[in-house]
Amino acid sequence: MVKSELIEALADRTFIPSHKAEKIINEIFGSMTAELAVGGRIEIRGFGSFEIRIFDSYDGRNPKTGELVVVKPKKGTYFKVGKELKERIMKL
Repeated sequence: MVKSELIEALADRTFIPSHKAEKIINEIFGSMTAELAVGGRIEIRGFGSFEIRIFDSYDGRNPKTGELVVVKPKKGTYFKVGKELKERIMKL
C-alpha cells in the first residue's frame, strides 16, 4: 500500500472527502517525522514502535574492488513490530 492508497482507504471507510483524508494522513506522518527528528520514540499499541538508532562506524569492503573502506557512524530509523501485529501476520 502506498500513501495515495492509504488516503483513499481512509476516505472510503470514513465517508470524508479525499482532500480531508489527505490532510489527516499528512498531519499524522508529519507529527511522526517531527518526533523522530528530535530523537523521540513513537509507540502505536498493537502495531509497533519507531525509534532512531545510532550505528557506530566500522570497516567495510568495496564489493567491486575488495578495497577496505571506513563506514562513518550514522543514524537510522528502527521499527519493532508489536505483539498483536506479529501474531496476526503469523496466522497468514
